[in-house]
Amino acid sequence: MVEFDAVVLAGGGSTRFGGVDKALLVLDGVSLLDRVLTATIAAESTVVVGPERAVCRPVDWTLENPPGGGPVAGIAAGIALGRSPVVVLLSCDLPWITTDEVAQLVDGVGDSTSGRDGFGLLDSGGREQWLAAAYRRTALVEALKRIGDPRDKSVRRLFLGLDLAWSAPSRAGDDVDSWADLDD
Repeated sequence: MVEFDAVVLAGGGSTRFGGVDKALLVLDGVSLLDRVLTATIAAESTVVVGPERAVCRPVDWTLENPPGGGPVAGIAAGIALGRSPVVVLLSCDLPWITTDEVAQLVDGVGDSTSGRDGFGLLDSGGREQWLAAAYRRTALVEALKRIGDPRDKSVRRLFLGLDLAWSAPSRAGDDVDSWADLDD
């Protein structure tokens, strides 16, 4: 498998959870953040963008600039800390992703001659999950340059124009946006 770095976004306000830290919600005895960190165990480096918390393995920590600047600012902060040619970008609320899906993401980007900028998961409803995908580092860096100041920019706008491919729909791409999502 190609070397990859993992960037895990875990700095959101969890407003739909009444301010409860979504990263620390527990499903079957394991926090959502630890589930994602377990799935990315093969990464050369792992950066969690958000406040430091107790987690299941060593990671690097950073915060978006400015704090509260949104996921694109978090992406910019996270990719600044790695070197691998592929970056697996994941939100912390993907409780069903495993090492197999992470390997699928990295393999889906292909080698440097494929021309593809990234490969992501579709959730079980068929929606593209840009925050459950692997990207060429060079493509992410260029996309961030094009967007300029990342503060409060939309993720959709960041990835506009990139050559992305998608998996078949699967539960691995399902994120947790409400308490009901944890009951499935």
